[in-house]
Amino acid sequence: MRKVYVICLVLALFCTIAEAAKKFPMTASSVVPAARGQVEIDKDKNGNIRLNMNVEHLADPQNLTPSAAVYVVWLQERGGNPENQGQLKVDKNLKARFETVTPSKSFDLFVTGERDYSAKAPSGPEVLRTAIQP
Repeated sequence: MRKVYVICLVLALFCTIAEAAKKFPMTASSVVPAARGQVEIDKDKNGNIRLNMNVEHLADPQNLTPSAAVYVVWLQERGGNPENQGQLKVDKNLKARFETVTPSKSFDLFVTGERDYSAKAPSGPEVLRTAIQP
């Protein structure tokens, strides 16, 4: 009986590790050289990709050249057009957090400074980028 318990425990641990979140570092552009970002992904119960982005040392968008009003997170599938995922708000400690869910499996995720959070296409300076390939 004890052997069965140990085997079940080992299998459960292995499955947990196999399903652990993957981390992808974000590359900062020369516009914000001090910025650091990381995206952690895992699957939700429906098989979609859940994204958690954490950013540090990201300058206020008004300090960019050219100046911007907000940061926008974009998702772009290979060969597709960038899609606005929403606004990335920087707090007083120059940190930001962003979460979303997507059915996409392989894509680029990037952040730009924009005049408006509802931008239909990126037009401002790109500040962070990573390629997601689970």
